[in-house]
Amino acid sequence: MADPVPAPAALRFDDSRLFRELLGQHDEHLKTLERQVGVRIDVTDQTLSLAGDPLETELASRVLVQLYGLLEQGYPIYPADVDYAVRILSSDRNAKLRDIFLDTVFISAHKRVITPKSVAQKAYIDAIRGFDIVFGVGPAGTGKTYLAMAMAIAELMKNSFSRIILTRPAVEAGEKLGFLPGDLAEKVNPYLRPLYDALHDMVDFDRARKLVERGTIEVAPLAFMRGRTLNDSFVILDEAQNTTTEQMKMFLTRLGYGSKAVITGDVTQVD
Repeated sequence: MADPVPAPAALRFDDSRLFRELLGQHDEHLKTLERQVGVRIDVTDQTLSLAGDPLETELASRVLVQLYGLLEQGYPIYPADVDYAVRILSSDRNAKLRDIFLDTVFISAHKRVITPKSVAQKAYIDAIRGFDIVFGVGPAGTGKTYLAMAMAIAELMKNSFSRIILTRPAVEAGEKLGFLPGDLAEKVNPYLRPLYDALHDMVDFDRARKLVERGTIEVAPLAFMRGRTLNDSFVILDEAQNTTTEQMKMFLTRLGYGSKAVITGDVTQVD
């Protein structure tokens, strides 16, 4: 005798506007969830019927209910958020998305809310808030530098620090660039471009330029840190895996009174 097919789980949502946002444009959010989890979701009025493996339908139900809760709190849902939600709740069924997604780090010049998107990113943000020196180690694309930059700008806007210093070793990625034209600033600029890119993504270009011109935000190669004492500063050392032991000691001893340092790197990408 064949095992009985489990009845589909049914979820009803009261607010029609939020329900449409939960579905996404052309049901894009539902399609993403179906693809990621492996369930079938049918829409009837404001009710979602989920069919599939019981564990998978339970996971999909948790994702939908918690995403709807975020919408009720005014958090806009994007397709990428569905992916993040599935990853988070797949690894920890008891995780609360609101504790992660509603932890606003900074609102960029483009009105985009920057928040952690995983349990690890949330822990990273909490560590930056709670400690004076934080090491962020992980593969490329995990938000180490971007979130540190967002935290730095947010703290600067709250006057928690008087300046931001962004630095990284001047090391080429695999190929030699040879002699570069221009003065010293122009020569080191290509090495620091990733830090400028993150800065301009959060602060409009004119404001960023004024902050850099006034020295409120300083972007400089690590070699320029020697002999300095950095007081009341939020300092970010990027690509720290390319530093020598002596350079790291030099950097850590630059920190003065009232300063915070975030050191990021990926030990698998030593150039």
